[in-house]
Amino acid sequence: MSTSSGSNCNVGTSKSNDNSNSNDSGGDVNNNIELFKQPPPQHGDCPICIIRIPTLHTGSKYKPCCGKVICSGCIYAPLYDNQGNKVDNQKCPFCRTPTPIDDEVNDMLKKRIEAGDSQAMYNQGCGHRDGIHGCPQDYGKGLELWHRAGELGYSAAHTAIGNAYYYGVGVEVDKEKAKHYYELAAIGGCVIARYNLGCFEKKAGNLDRALRHFMIAARSGHGKSLKQIKRLCTNGHVTDEDYTEALQSYQEYLGEIKSRQRDEAAAARGELYRYY
Repeated sequence: MSTSSGSNCNVGTSKSNDNSNSNDSGGDVNNNIELFKQPPPQHGDCPICIIRIPTLHTGSKYKPCCGKVICSGCIYAPLYDNQGNKVDNQKCPFCRTPTPIDDEVNDMLKKRIEAGDSQAMYNQGCGHRDGIHGCPQDYGKGLELWHRAGELGYSAAHTAIGNAYYYGVGVEVDKEKAKHYYELAAIGGCVIARYNLGCFEKKAGNLDRALRHFMIAARSGHGKSLKQIKRLCTNGHVTDEDYTEALQSYQEYLGEIKSRQRDEAAAARGELYRYY
């Protein structure tokens, strides 16, 4: 299983029995039409370069000062003054706020949460899970914030809840509830949750459903899902045409996200700024 970054069995169609959050978004996950619909990009375009935000979490960063998700290329790119001289770029490339320290990050997140920012809720929930950024470790508080973020449509929050139930972090292990929240997250566009569902189905022997999940994730730029399809093809479980379609879709995604600035950032900072 993959877990979503803070800062990642048999899957049927039965609903979760978790009644603590009856207002979870995502509709009826029993509806296969909704579950297997190709979702829109999770983050849209970078507000600076106006190029699609990469799916891989190291390809962008959330800025708690302004609530923007900025691509790695724009974060890394040097800044120049009117005379063409390089200037200090240890500031948010969007709002120009100086890079905050841990306690300042927590204060900024609180302000963003008050403004209804779902990603701020998710990030602070991760802070409580891990006990970082000035947040005391508190699994219950983390789950509460993830539920709030999920209700507002932030799909990675549902993945985090699914991971909590899958691994028993702060709650009892419950694979059915994990599957329920992965389905909500996948409908909302989280490729990690989509990949996890594909792995559930593959393990259960439901290879047609597994392929559908992996195909949707590959179209959204998830490299591990493309590798799973290749493995299924090599073992004779899916056709060459299936793999070719997935590969072409993945290459189309790469064409949408590639830029010189992002390549330079990845070359300079390695895994920290890798974006595919």
